[in-house]
Amino acid sequence: MNYLGLDLGTKTLGLAISKGMIATMLKTIRYEDIDKLILELQNIISEYKIDLLVLGLPKNMNNTMGPRALETLEFKEKLEKLNYKVVLQDERLSTVSAHNYMIKADLSRKKRKEKVDALAATIILQTYLDKENNNERRTNEI
Repeated sequence: MNYLGLDLGTKTLGLAISKGMIATMLKTIRYEDIDKLILELQNIISEYKIDLLVLGLPKNMNNTMGPRALETLEFKEKLEKLNYKVVLQDERLSTVSAHNYMIKADLSRKKRKEKVDALAATIILQTYLDKENNNERRTNEI
């Protein structure tokens, strides 16, 4: 199964990819129009033969949904109308974690800005994969 992790921002979409165990950064797409973004995303989904989209859901720290989360849910609906299977993954602190990893790796501010969204998508996707793989292990142990 091929997975695509998505970190939707106001101007960028971070992408990560996996075949089921390890998530890897793919790229960041800059966009101004969500419909044009979806067209570009469709090409990527086709090229990599993606089976499942894992979309980060930016909930507030108190578990409520703010404006960004509502925009993410609208994006999810648009993708589902195109017959893509989309699951939501809580993404709280994924961007903070991505920044922290890159600071520890001593990346310049410019490099961090270029890569933060794709790394956040990688963290989102890896979190989902770890959860799913852990659930599979538990099921197999029963």
